[in-house]
Amino acid sequence: MLKKIHFLVFLLFLVGNTPTFAQITDTTSVNLLNEFQEVQNAPQKLKLFFNAPNRYEEDSAYDWLEVVNVYLSTSQKTGDSVGVDIYKLMQAQLYHDIGDHDKSIAVAKEAYDRRDSLDTSTTALILHLLDNNYGKLQMYDKQIEVREAKKDLGLTEGVAFYDIYANMGLYRQAMKQYILAVKPTIPDNDYLGLARHHNIVGNYLLMDKSAATAITEYNKANAFLDLFINDISKQKSEKEVFETEYLKAEVKGNIGKCHVFLKSYIESIPYLNESIEVLSEYNNDSYNEQIIDNRLNLAEAHLQLDNNRTAKRLLEDSYNGMSIKHEIKRNRLLAYYYDKVENFKSATLYYKRNERITDSLKANDVSILKQQLVAIVGTSDLENSRKLINEQKLANEKIRNEIQAKDERINLVFISLIFTLLGFAGLVYAYLKSIKNQRLIAEQKHFIENSLKEKESLLKEIHHRVKNNLQMVSSLLSLQTRNTKSKAAIVALEEGKSRVKAMALIHQKLYQNDDLSVIEMQGYIESLINSVQSVYKKGGHNISITVDAEGVELDIDRAIPFGLILNELVSNTFKYAFPESDEDGKIYIHLRKNGEGGYFEYADNGVGLPEDSEERTSGSMGLRLMNRLVNQLQSKLNIDKTKEGVRFSFNFK
Repeated sequence: MLKKIHFLVFLLFLVGNTPTFAQITDTTSVNLLNEFQEVQNAPQKLKLFFNAPNRYEEDSAYDWLEVVNVYLSTSQKTGDSVGVDIYKLMQAQLYHDIGDHDKSIAVAKEAYDRRDSLDTSTTALILHLLDNNYGKLQMYDKQIEVREAKKDLGLTEGVAFYDIYANMGLYRQAMKQYILAVKPTIPDNDYLGLARHHNIVGNYLLMDKSAATAITEYNKANAFLDLFINDISKQKSEKEVFETEYLKAEVKGNIGKCHVFLKSYIESIPYLNESIEVLSEYNNDSYNEQIIDNRLNLAEAHLQLDNNRTAKRLLEDSYNGMSIKHEIKRNRLLAYYYDKVENFKSATLYYKRNERITDSLKANDVSILKQQLVAIVGTSDLENSRKLINEQKLANEKIRNEIQAKDERINLVFISLIFTLLGFAGLVYAYLKSIKNQRLIAEQKHFIENSLKEKESLLKEIHHRVKNNLQMVSSLLSLQTRNTKSKAAIVALEEGKSRVKAMALIHQKLYQNDDLSVIEMQGYIESLINSVQSVYKKGGHNISITVDAEGVELDIDRAIPFGLILNELVSNTFKYAFPESDEDGKIYIHLRKNGEGGYFEYADNGVGLPEDSEERTSGSMGLRLMNRLVNQLQSKLNIDKTKEGVRFSFNFK
């Protein structure tokens, strides 16, 4: 008889189920809820509750909640504060399992407020629970706060941020963060751990639509599993044997999904069939989502191979616990099936179902986007920080003036003592007083220097946070772009994102500099060009770019307009200047500063501006923006249309 082994699923961070007290144990035939009620005290009940391999195998979460509520009420009546804390913690976990994340957060926060009376393991459990709930509600700013609290508590597990990047759709960034955080912790001889690692890297690549590269990672995972199985030097536990079997099944399912993505449908079918068969043997909800995903991909492969009956049977099977993403895919495949058999009425029905789901998701995404913008772009907090800094600067200036006044008074004392000839005793007294004042001055000077260092650190932190906030805005614009069908809106969002990146780069350069008052423009211009160039993947990489701005430094008030102007010019060159080929393309950027003023020139050898460019100026967002920015620099934009390309220039103060 196959023993059911409960082990930690290595993709828990993608679905938000962080392990807590749970230990891997064999299941038994004992009814866990009855055993829970027979345990005498609250701490033992807590341990049984969180160590249970499958609490809901015989009784639902609602059954457990009813029992826990009775114990909680009794503890409240008897004044058992320890019992109240423990049962509230179990109550919060049950609300989470039911899906009522708002209630779970409210109860968990009540428990966290009393953390001074709790031990470290219980506090860690509360933080894990809050982390999971915030992740489910896509409240990533709150999730980050919880993980900072974990770090402060000294926890090392579950404090990285790669899963947040993944939830926001930034799969490449998530993969890089995951590799940096996890790979160094896996020993070279831990073949099972290396297999898990390469499987997760493959998942990120597959979500990023890099299926061909993902297959390479999955094959590495499969090879490490074979090494682990064939390693006779190491005694393997029963748990490790079963975990290896099911991990191998997951990897095969992932390889099958890659083949479907690459339209290699025949190759995908045996991988998907074997994965479904093995995973279905294990009666655990952790694998339900993977089984559903594999079955839908298998149905798609059969549809593409015209095995319509097999595909329909797979699609019409019962799908318990199906996510919205899978429901949309299933409706799409059913609509495609009915289109193929010319049952257009049924096909239309499934298309309409997906339209309703998509409209609902769009409304939800807009609400979440607004909440994230409010949480992330804390402009009022930034303004308050700046006011505090200015006030502190004024206070420091006042201290300097007071010290200077004290110096003057000391000198007057010395002169008056000499001219009044109060005697040697008076001179000694004046000398001792001067020593005392000099010590005071030294202390004040030391205080001022430390204060200035603190303000400089604060300014760097502000620029760093502004840069991070602008990058988050750019990421949110990217998310919005994916949910937008209008080409004009997509172009506008991409342009906005490019401008946000140009401003973010200014703040990045500032906090990286030792001098926070100016920006070195040569490095900034080169970084900005690289940023713009990465947006236009199909062009711009063969253009010869010359930047002549060595030694030029500008303050932030002039650097931001320059960055936005240059962003517009380089973007326009990449988009319009070389419609046929950019093999011989050239861009020349010249920036010089003379005293208080300076000169800027930008030229390319592209097709130039159209004849009616002057009439279009009033309707062009880019040209209007550049003219306003040049006016902000107290200058006027000159446009020179030559036979080859175009040249923009202006003087500035």
